[in-house]
Amino acid sequence: MLKLYRKWWLFLFSLLVSQYGLQAFGQTNFEKYRLKTVSDLTEYEALVRQDSSVALVALKQYIPNIQLDIRYATSNNLMGEPMYQSAGAFLSLPAAKALQAVQEELKKQGVGLKIYDAYRPYAVTVAFYEKVRDTVFVASPYRGSRHNRGCAVDLTLVDLKTGKELKMPTPFDEFSPQAHSQYAKLPKKVLKNRQLLQEVMLKHGFEIYPDEWWHFDFSGWKEHPVMDISFEELNKTKQ
Repeated sequence: MLKLYRKWWLFLFSLLVSQYGLQAFGQTNFEKYRLKTVSDLTEYEALVRQDSSVALVALKQYIPNIQLDIRYATSNNLMGEPMYQSAGAFLSLPAAKALQAVQEELKKQGVGLKIYDAYRPYAVTVAFYEKVRDTVFVASPYRGSRHNRGCAVDLTLVDLKTGKELKMPTPFDEFSPQAHSQYAKLPKKVLKNRQLLQEVMLKHGFEIYPDEWWHFDFSGWKEHPVMDISFEELNKTKQ
């Protein structure tokens, strides 16, 4: 019965998203979480004029040689269906600058970054939580995610010559003990790759999220508002 209910809920949710979009769904469903979000493009642009550090910039434009593999724009993710209408990777301006420095340092070692996810509209965080009901691997909608603030990024390392990912403890978004940032029972090569990623990210102002080796938060994230602006709307703004 529970499985049937979940299938029905997912079908209904998918129908609402395809018909009205995530934000329209969220406007009628988010009141129970009582979290203040920036969900209007006019409000967002006014905030950016006051403080450019809250601007969300497209990583592909800011770091042209970075690789993107935006899983939530595909069905290859924990939800099993696309959660973004289009693939995009945005971060707040300070976080994007820091990630640019990370990419430049790694480049000297023949390594680069591949981004799985960065800024995430609040509507998607709510959808995750309402399906998974977990606050270890999924953010609480009562507080919002650091992704919603443009200050979190999910990523891995790639070999710049081949473009292939370096071996890491688990695939992206695998909810297992092996995904923990300090899990030790791993091959030496995997431990070395994870350590390289952690050291360079820490050096440039990012913090390790303990339960996910791929997830890093940019310091100062508390100063940034929770956003619910779609990628399509952000692409209309001046980057």
